Amino acid sequence: MSAEPSSSSSSSSSPPCPGPAAPPSSLHLPESRRPRERSPSPLRGCLIPSPLPTRRTRTFSATVRASEGPIYKGVCKCFCRSKGHGFITPADGGPDIFVHISDIEGEYVPVAGDEVTYKMCTIPPKNEKLQAVEVVITHLAPGTKHETWSGHVISS
Repeated sequence: MSAEPSSSSSSSSSPPCPGPAAPPSSLHLPESRRPRERSPSPLRGCLIPSPLPTRRTRTFSATVRASEGPIYKGVCKCFCRSKGHGFITPADGGPDIFVHISDIEGEYVPVAGDEVTYKMCTIPPKNEKLQAVEVVITHLAPGTKHETWSGHVISS
């Protein structure tokens, strides 16, 4: 066995987040425009975790409170699969409600115009805004193409 790691193991042991990119050495900034020194941060250059509660990060008590609550009806206003969230317009006319991709039940990706049922829970830390959970598509919007989570497209 060699004491030197192979190239494949050295790439897997690299840190998960690279440090900030250094400015090119050929670039000479005036003294007044030089970048200021910053304290080293282990998270510099890394993505910050989302503050929105997903099904995985929601507390058990919040899940229980939401599941015991009433079922509401609404219409999907928009949903972006690549961003992982969208909004539902309540049937009773209140403000739009946020929905995360992890809270969609069923086979299809929601599109604008789909009728849905859902339950609600609050979004921490202030618990002022609402999030739809246990979202089920009850009627597909007519005349639109729907995609399944596996990527198959059907026309309704």
